[in-house]
Amino acid sequence: MIEVKNLIKRYGNYYAVNDVSFSVEKGQICGFLGPNGAGKTTTMNIMTGYIGLTEGEVIINGHSIQHEPNEAKRSIGYLPEHPPLYGDMTPREYIAFAAELKRIPSGIRTQEIEKVMEATKIFYVRNRLIRNLSKGYKQRVGLSQALLGFPEIIILDEPTAGLDPHQIIEMRELISSLANEHTVLLSSHILHEVQEICDQIIIIHRGEIVANGSVEELESDMRGTAIEITVKSESADDVVRILSSIEGVKQITCMEPKNGEVFAELEPMNKNDDLREAVFNACVRGNKKLLMLRPSSVSLESVFLQLTADNDPAIMKNNEKADNATSGGDEE
Repeated sequence: MIEVKNLIKRYGNYYAVNDVSFSVEKGQICGFLGPNGAGKTTTMNIMTGYIGLTEGEVIINGHSIQHEPNEAKRSIGYLPEHPPLYGDMTPREYIAFAAELKRIPSGIRTQEIEKVMEATKIFYVRNRLIRNLSKGYKQRVGLSQALLGFPEIIILDEPTAGLDPHQIIEMRELISSLANEHTVLLSSHILHEVQEICDQIIIIHRGEIVANGSVEELESDMRGTAIEITVKSESADDVVRILSSIEGVKQITCMEPKNGEVFAELEPMNKNDDLREAVFNACVRGNKKLLMLRPSSVSLESVFLQLTADNDPAIMKNNEKADNATSGGDEE
């Protein structure tokens, strides 16, 4: 449904997007993640035809955004992070204006407008001026125009920005329901939200894809073979002494006792080594009760932080400068 092939966006010698390739299948919700300046909004702007690409190809519902832009755009509903709203219009007037731009047939236009206002829960503010609405409701008005015509593909850039907790939950439920009839690509900085609703996660950093897969796959890849244990003991030193007898242990992290229990994490010297049996035997020899033993847990947040760690301020500044040129300083 969405295919991005070897996408490059270059400004002089700087690559804002560098050889990016991915695909999103029909009916999937895909989270597009990355730190500020990573190239997310640049990629989305290229996919929707807002800016041109330097090299590569973007296929939307079987149509090239470069060679068949009109056909490709008919399949897209796009919500930018800062929707281009007209403050002197009411939501109903704005959505009617968008429906006319999208050439929705006049015979079903009223029905379509009512449907998207109901879906985004802006019906009771439909006759207020947009400039007087909260940021959350302005975001919903922008989403309404994206849903007009119910295109096959919905692209959302920070769809929950500015929403209160109740609205975030409602928006999350709405996005989840979209997968029944649409393919959804969304960017967000709220990682637990992405973790809950997305089938696929793509992480971009410095203009390149650094991870692509389900949440479970990404967490499994980063987890390695470190293990966590809880031992019944009043002394962390005793636990460290017992665990230190195990061969092939690179690092032991041990917490102070709490309620007569000590939590510890062990990292093997060799990533392929499985320490579980050796830990069990060491606890038996040391006369310590092993209360819990499991693979070390890894969250999407920790995966994201590890993959996007950036210690080069010059590169970060260069990324920010180039992406500001693409989106007026709002690249996320």
